[in-house]
Amino acid sequence: MTESHDADVAIVGYGPTGVIAALTLARYGVSAVALEREQDIHPRARAVTVNDWTMRIFQDLGIDERIERKIDPQRALRWVTYDGTEIMRVEHPPSTLGRRPRFYNIYQPTMEAELREAAREYGDRVTVRYGVEVTGIEQDADGVTVTATHTPTGETRTVRARYAIGADGGSSTTRPVVGCRLLGDTNDVTWVVIDCKVKRWWPDRDLLTFWSDKQRPVVDIALSAGNHRWEIPLKPDESPADYPTSAEVWPLLRALGVTERDVEIHQYAFYRHHTRMADTWRRGRVFLAGDAAHLMPPWAGAGMQTGMRDAHNLGWKLARVITGELPESWLDTYEAERRPSAAFYTNLAVQLGRVIQQELSEEERAAMNAVPQGTVTPFEPPLIAPPVLEGGWIRGPLGDASIVGRMIPQPIAGDTVGRMARLDDLLGNGFVLLGADVDPATLLTAGEKRAWDALGARYVAVRPKTAYTQGPDDLVDLDDVILPWLARYGVRAVALRPDKFVAASDVGGLAVPA
Repeated sequence: MTESHDADVAIVGYGPTGVIAALTLARYGVSAVALEREQDIHPRARAVTVNDWTMRIFQDLGIDERIERKIDPQRALRWVTYDGTEIMRVEHPPSTLGRRPRFYNIYQPTMEAELREAAREYGDRVTVRYGVEVTGIEQDADGVTVTATHTPTGETRTVRARYAIGADGGSSTTRPVVGCRLLGDTNDVTWVVIDCKVKRWWPDRDLLTFWSDKQRPVVDIALSAGNHRWEIPLKPDESPADYPTSAEVWPLLRALGVTERDVEIHQYAFYRHHTRMADTWRRGRVFLAGDAAHLMPPWAGAGMQTGMRDAHNLGWKLARVITGELPESWLDTYEAERRPSAAFYTNLAVQLGRVIQQELSEEERAAMNAVPQGTVTPFEPPLIAPPVLEGGWIRGPLGDASIVGRMIPQPIAGDTVGRMARLDDLLGNGFVLLGADVDPATLLTAGEKRAWDALGARYVAVRPKTAYTQGPDDLVDLDDVILPWLARYGVRAVALRPDKFVAASDVGGLAVPA
């Protein structure tokens, strides 16, 4: 940061996407100023879940253990009809991305408060201005100027930064100001979201249940901190005006067998489902992330998480560009990597919505979880499968038979002096080449080695636990996970990005991706 900039990055919006952007930038050594129109955290829990991928991001930010204390493990998902017939179930096997559950239930206001507290602890590296409305964004060759009005006083101020991130939600001010268009549709059906405080446990409360029905499908989900939620669609002849108080809402819950003995209605609100995406996520030095870039139905539990993943992906790249570790061309990989992921979860949510509304035939439901022909890895349904990059900063063939684009599993490993820890904690947050019982540097040409050295890469041999370590950077595969995973794809070495995705392998060539 120079005297001409107030911060390295200006963040418009300080919800989950904005705070993860701030945390990532601060973690990687650059400053951020966030501008948030609301004075306090939104009191209604909108998102309901996080999974092991998001928890691995929290681990990279050093906050996973404190967040885990605020959330609860999720047991499984099921789709049932009102007569009790179970039409589909997704069990949650142990995570391969870390020794944790695959999914968690959250209470968003509580989790957001913990995220904000973690950011506050960075001191001057993260500045937040609450109660300000952004009214203008201008950019030039050297940076971005954001104009904002402090709503309580009417005072207008500007913020000067190198780059800006629009993380200001579906009603984003950033998006139209910089000339991006939101394309897609909004569903006509209005839903009521009912958040309750639990008074007593009931059978299978910890199962995320989708009550499948053409007329009145319902989402029934336990939230953390003793909260529970139901999401129920209004019928065509109903409107929010028909539910002025909790007294009118109670019949909806009683129809599900829920009474005043079970819960107390905490709050309720109405919303519609959107399936939309911005035509571009970048204009010069301004980027869109989260709901400002994409809106999806809630059925995959991925809306908030997709925004958090946007912020982390963009954050570590922006930080390295700002500190001079990476060229600015790296920022072109942001949308190339994140747009396909957002599209995947949007399409998955749409299909799961068809299940809950009984719009899929039995054959279509079976096809959703069918094992693709030629699968060479243990198949997992799309909702719980580990993440895969479809494009961006990767090199080599993609597809089920390729290791490129996949996130490496995270077992407990050991180092050469006997320390045992989670793999990410031993690898650090830089570029790493891993060799299967071989020093990966020996597999590179001199030119390839120079290119990886320029990125500050480490060269790590992973040894079986039955062998001796041979070098100071060797790791030991204590859980017998890493070496079998590499062997499954027929590779001797892989190149890992800071976010633990495989960028290249010796099968497709270990040269630095273009």
